[in-house]
Amino acid sequence: MPTIVLDQENKSQLAQQMKDDTWVVACLCAAWCDVCNSYRPGFDALANEHPDKLFVWIDIEDRADLVGDFDVENFPTLLLQRGDDVVFYGTSLPDPRIAHRLLMAHAGKTDDERRMETRNNAEQRVWQQERNLRAALRQD
Repeated sequence: MPTIVLDQENKSQLAQQMKDDTWVVACLCAAWCDVCNSYRPGFDALANEHPDKLFVWIDIEDRADLVGDFDVENFPTLLLQRGDDVVFYGTSLPDPRIAHRLLMAHAGKTDDERRMETRNNAEQRVWQQERNLRAALRQD
């Protein structure tokens, strides 16, 4: 499945696609960021390798009104989420192989393992409240 670029027109549709068992890989970027722009083709290729997962490209500065106040320290920032479980949120080197390894590592865990990790770590507990893309897209 090709990468979805978040905009006002597809926000509701994207929120509906994010089911409880859907893996989401989101790249939070900025249009002015040359590193992000050079990363985009590799991210798109990774999306095509994983048609069963939802890959989303979000210009966090131009589209902040759509997702709220996601704190981004640097670009690109990756968000990996399944259902309402945010399993990774952080700056990444602009190498799609890193996103692939992160995705495979988390996708290989059971639901119970994943939930235990997201609830037993203070930083990840914050992610569940403040970085949940599915919840952010469902707010009006």
